[in-house]
Amino acid sequence: MNNPSSPPAGIPGASLPFRLWTPEERQGSLDEALRHWQSGEDVWVYGYGSLIWRPDFDFMERRLATLRGHHRALCLWSRVNRGTPECPGLVFGLDRGGSCRGVVYRLAGDQVPNYFPALWEREMSTGAYLPRWLNCTTQAGTVRALVFIMNRDNPAYIRALPEPELLAIVRRAAGRYGPCTDYVVQTAQALRAAGIHDARLDAIARRLELDGRPLPEGA
Repeated sequence: MNNPSSPPAGIPGASLPFRLWTPEERQGSLDEALRHWQSGEDVWVYGYGSLIWRPDFDFMERRLATLRGHHRALCLWSRVNRGTPECPGLVFGLDRGGSCRGVVYRLAGDQVPNYFPALWEREMSTGAYLPRWLNCTTQAGTVRALVFIMNRDNPAYIRALPEPELLAIVRRAAGRYGPCTDYVVQTAQALRAAGIHDARLDAIARRLELDGRPLPEGA
């Protein structure tokens, strides 16, 4: 019988070592992403997961947006924020294929130097994402936004899991930001509130929400 605090047995990547990026690595990645940015120019940032309900920056404008070529998936092991090295959780990434409904935020250009270092510390702590400038479609037109897509070459990447395995991992994991269950449910609730329909995430979240409901008498 598996120890509930042990990494999931038999799942590739669950027990691989990981390390946090150094401040120098994060700064190098940030400098590269902003290489063509003109100082003072407003920028758009795309959110598809926790950035929808906790952006952690002020913004001038927020729009619903569709990103094509990638879809939202619980495809990244989390060993700090929503899990531990001994009991990793799962967080969202933008995996290859399909499309994703999310939001884009317009940040004032003069605030980019203030907000982006914290954004990089949050999103690029292990270098699991690839920062890219991609077209996002909104009702008011297409915008070029900063998007963090999944790096499939990163050892923390995990391909789609059967739902029972995925639910088991999410239910038992917790990290410095709290339980993995809360993260998944809050993301689903934020999408519903924004009018974004994600059928697979909705089904997973409703299963997790049922876990927290009191059992009927006699159950």
